[in-house]
Amino acid sequence: MGSLDGRVVLITGAGRGIGREEALFFAAEGAKIVVNDPGVEIDGTGGDAGVAAGVAEEIVARGGQAVASTDSVSDWEGARRMVATALDAFGDLHVVVNNAAIERNLGLADLGEDEFDDVVAVKLKGTFAVTRWAARHWRERHVAGDRVDRAVVNTSSGSGLLNPLPTQAAYASANAGVAALTTVAALELGRYGVRVNCVSPSMARTRLTLEVPGVGAEPPAGGFDPLHPSAVAPVAAFLAAADCPVTGQVLSVRGSTVTVNQGWSRGPSVHQAGPWTVAGLAAELGGVPLEDPFDKLAQALGGALGVTGRDQLQEMINAQLDRR
Repeated sequence: MGSLDGRVVLITGAGRGIGREEALFFAAEGAKIVVNDPGVEIDGTGGDAGVAAGVAEEIVARGGQAVASTDSVSDWEGARRMVATALDAFGDLHVVVNNAAIERNLGLADLGEDEFDDVVAVKLKGTFAVTRWAARHWRERHVAGDRVDRAVVNTSSGSGLLNPLPTQAAYASANAGVAALTTVAALELGRYGVRVNCVSPSMARTRLTLEVPGVGAEPPAGGFDPLHPSAVAPVAAFLAAADCPVTGQVLSVRGSTVTVNQGWSRGPSVHQAGPWTVAGLAAELGGVPLEDPFDKLAQALGGALGVTGRDQLQEMINAQLDRR
């Protein structure tokens, strides 16, 4: 008996990286999988139907059940079709795992409108679109008296939540949006028996992260590889299981460490009776400790860089910005 026996799961971006590992893990736990992936390059160009088909075939060869979908999550009708694919192939849909993403890593001054829009269309709009079509089906089933547990597992990133990585203005913005969407969707969809959570991988070795310092390093020989994308799959499976009580949470995953994020929690404040003056606010806020984004990035990458100094970080940022 697996933890996901009989669950029908749609996983976007399931052809490679974290999505592929989730698809294989979920199938091994007894789930029936819709493997969605148009097989595009990191920047969203191109396409290869064989990417999704290959993962589906691998699952079937291992004794599982899977079908391939090559629709793009950024296509409104494509999102509807992939939900319909689950219903046509397996008769129901219990879980959506929104994993699809692309990147256009450029400095903000070089990032074009289309490049920004493309990243947001896949990561943020795509998460919304697939969830929306699934929610329509689940609402209908709930009204009809169906009380089966349903779940959405979104995918954000340390870039956007914890690690302010330079050259990722679009990617970080979209991922922060996914985290916010998660909490809103959890509040709205709970009435239909739908739980909504989010995993936020950090330092996972995928096509999108190989240029992050330390990620591309050779994994240890034998034993557990904390940077392997498979480390995320059990966390997503936990959130997808019918007996999971968790909803509205964003869980950071770094190797075997799982951390409950608390969003933009309130820090120190200043107050006075009546409106502020510019001078008065400057004087009061001047004594309040503020987080430095350089320090946050240093804390996130210090182990990988071997240093946490501002000069070394600035050199890394400059090198990334000068690539174009």
